[in-house]
Amino acid sequence: MSIFSRLSDIINSNISALLDKAENPEKMIRMVIQEMEDTLVEVRSSTARVMAEKKTLTRRLEQLRAQAEDWEYKAELALGKDREDLARAALVEKATIQSRVELTEADLFKLEETLDKLDGEISQLQDKLNDARARQKTIVMRTRATSTRRDVRKQLSSQAIDNAMDKFEHYERKIDQMEGQIDSDSVEQKGLQAEFDELAREENIDQELQELKDRVKSK
Repeated sequence: MSIFSRLSDIINSNISALLDKAENPEKMIRMVIQEMEDTLVEVRSSTARVMAEKKTLTRRLEQLRAQAEDWEYKAELALGKDREDLARAALVEKATIQSRVELTEADLFKLEETLDKLDGEISQLQDKLNDARARQKTIVMRTRATSTRRDVRKQLSSQAIDNAMDKFEHYERKIDQMEGQIDSDSVEQKGLQAEFDELAREENIDQELQELKDRVKSK
């Protein structure tokens, strides 16, 4: 495939559609960018060669025009000396050179058209390359985010998490048992205190009863 065919294919390509079909978008975008960069280098090199050729043709055209003017001058000079034969010969040479001038002008015009086309396509390719590079950053970030999410999900479903939850539930049961023991001890302490309170109450009642009996007897 020639450089110009490849350049046209790249410029007309749909990067989004290409990435949507790719199994590995990150790898695909790297390949696309590399292809664009290589093509851009080749196109710029071709442009430099065309520009050099344009300069050569321009110099050649100037030389031919100068030769044509010189033969016209010689024709005028010959006529001034009544040498019509020399004047005719000089004009023949001028006509020959003028034909070369026209051919060179046509070649130069084609080169200028090619340069204009290359400049436009280089600009389009650079825009495509900039877009691809921006997409590459987005794809890399999305890929890394997806990888992180996958790793987190894997960790959440791992045996380590299950073991940690088992340990947590074990310690939770231990705490429940400790709290239950504390509540039981508290109940026992309250029951013992109630018995002593009951004894004191009965003693007070017995004392009050005895005092009442003593008052009755004294009457």
